Amino acid sequence: MPIENLVRAVHKNTLNPIDILRTYGKVALKAQEKTNCVTEIMVPAAEGWIKDGSINMKGPLAGIPISLKDSIVVGGFDATVGYSSFVGNKVPEDGPTVRLLKDAGAVPYVKTNLPITLLSFESTNDVWGRCTNPHNNKYSPGGSTGGEAALLALGGRIGIGSDVAGSVRAPAHFSGIYSLRCSTGRWPKLGFATSMPGQEGIPSVYSPMTRTLNDLTYFTRSLISMQPWKYDPSVHPLPWRPEMEQEFAEKKKLRVGVMRTDGVVDPSPACIRALEKAEAALKAQGHEIVEINPPSPYEALHLGAHLLNADGCQMLKSFFRYGEWEDPGARQMSFLMNLPRPIKYIYYLWVKYVRRDDIWAGLIKDWHAKSAFKNWKLVSKREAYKVKWFDWWNSVNVDFLLTPPNATPAVPHDGMKDAVSSCGYTFLFNLLDYTCGIVPILHVDKNLDKLPADFNIKKLNGVAQGAYKLYDAEAMHGLPVAVQIVGRRLEEEKVLAIMKRVEDALGSDRYQLLEID
Repeated sequence: MPIENLVRAVHKNTLNPIDILRTYGKVALKAQEKTNCVTEIMVPAAEGWIKDGSINMKGPLAGIPISLKDSIVVGGFDATVGYSSFVGNKVPEDGPTVRLLKDAGAVPYVKTNLPITLLSFESTNDVWGRCTNPHNNKYSPGGSTGGEAALLALGGRIGIGSDVAGSVRAPAHFSGIYSLRCSTGRWPKLGFATSMPGQEGIPSVYSPMTRTLNDLTYFTRSLISMQPWKYDPSVHPLPWRPEMEQEFAEKKKLRVGVMRTDGVVDPSPACIRALEKAEAALKAQGHEIVEINPPSPYEALHLGAHLLNADGCQMLKSFFRYGEWEDPGARQMSFLMNLPRPIKYIYYLWVKYVRRDDIWAGLIKDWHAKSAFKNWKLVSKREAYKVKWFDWWNSVNVDFLLTPPNATPAVPHDGMKDAVSSCGYTFLFNLLDYTCGIVPILHVDKNLDKLPADFNIKKLNGVAQGAYKLYDAEAMHGLPVAVQIVGRRLEEEKVLAIMKRVEDALGSDRYQLLEID
């Protein structure tokens, strides 16, 4: 049932919100059996919240069950972030974001799995175990909001995750759902636990994820209509702008800037096919395709990686207990960070002058903790880079960018050891703080998406080698593949409108969601 109809039925008392809750509770249990996506089950508590009036059943989300990333603070439940040391950290009161959701009428009913440290496109930890992809249990559902993606793909409705390098977008791409990466200040960020408190070089943003595009638009519009700046002082007092949404829903001819590669890891055949399918659908509708050459995405990857880990990975490591399992990708970062500098410099020289790999060499050369002075210099470079993009976008005058969300579809379990640096298609827009949306397009086809016969992985740079070690169209057959729609900062209304234009352009050939058992 469309979300508007559900809310209307609750407002009219023709549908009992407890019946809706129990329906989605059953969905969550089935998804849990298949993927291990759920951490906390809050259904009994949620029934109490409905009965005692803690949830506003006159709000724009009245009776809608909402799943939450495990890091979100709900009164009476832990927010573990996958660390065993966080077990038992529950507080009696809801965090501001959950208070806002309840005031809007939403019903928090489960919390979902994520990777320890939050710095991975996988979702595994010692506390809750490994979450698997709903399409293929040998693959990751994405991360760090992977449990959300798995649940939504299997029939959940709406969830909230966080994104510092692609953590609501990679899961949507890997699992076949929709997500929106909001700009900082548009979505509340209070009431969350984290692995990196104080990290502001690349701010994390909490953002919505849904099973359908209609749910994504309705939910985003509804939450902003609740004036979240009254709950969280970091939120801009910027109301929903229906005129912007309408402008891009109706604009006859859109200028589409197609970013075919980030120049670090060229997209795999499956991701190229998804990009070209979306591009062809837009072109058939009369929209203009613009070939673009933006400021170096590699520069953003380099800046972002060093800003995000400027503390030398000390904060995220400080919460580990001895012997606790660590995500292979995060462990790779901290291992290189802690190599003695003379050894690291020799490794850098070998990569640069023997392997002749400037990309990987540039990333590892200064890969160590930064002094405050060096961190300030990095922040200054970040701001200068944002200005480059601002001027470039003004010069090309495109309405939005169409890009791959990742070089490959989902990674196999423990694959982030190799693919940890292969996040440029999402991380770029975290550094720029642009609004981005994910639209699923197709599924990997073992015949159509094979690597060319002359493909030679040894000719690739170190980052691309890590990604392509994991690409196998036959093994990946049936996995989802998406595209990324990119607007400028604080353009959530515009991006959502364009996501619908893309989906409408695909017509009957749009992505087919997983059937609900």
